[in-house]
Amino acid sequence: MKKIVLYGPESTGKTTLAKQLAAHYNTLWVPEFMRHYLEEKWKTKKEMVSKKDLVPIAKGQLELEKESLKKVEKLLICDTNLLELKVYSEYYYNGFCPEFIQKEALKNNTAMYLLTYIDIPWEADILRDQPNNREEMFHIFEAELKKNSFPYQILEGNKEERLQKAIEIINGL
Repeated sequence: MKKIVLYGPESTGKTTLAKQLAAHYNTLWVPEFMRHYLEEKWKTKKEMVSKKDLVPIAKGQLELEKESLKKVEKLLICDTNLLELKVYSEYYYNGFCPEFIQKEALKNNTAMYLLTYIDIPWEADILRDQPNNREEMFHIFEAELKKNSFPYQILEGNKEERLQKAIEIINGL
């Protein structure tokens, strides 16, 4: 069983690519739990993310992955994982990341990280807030992969080019 994680800054095409890859390989993709959680929080309380949300978000993401792993045989595509949550936590909270997330994020059970580059247009939504520092964020994401010696490939180009490169990478595994 191989797990592929789409990973990178906001608005870099991860969800679109996750759906495309799942369709291509006739498998499941795991959505980003944080998006669902925070959209619901905004609708009901008009509040954005806070430190107290981080562990529930992490546990929700892990549960989605666990349930999806039970339903696939060869390949699981993840829109994100806890390493991304760790990066954002440390970025937004001045180096703070709950110990639970740090521990879980560094368990390397991922066959390949597909790091999405910032060469597609940024699209605004209620949760996205960093249109002007995408290059900085990209380098932070890449540095985390390098620091932990996690396997990764960078995906650049338009949607079709990214899809074709991702398929080549996955087929090579």
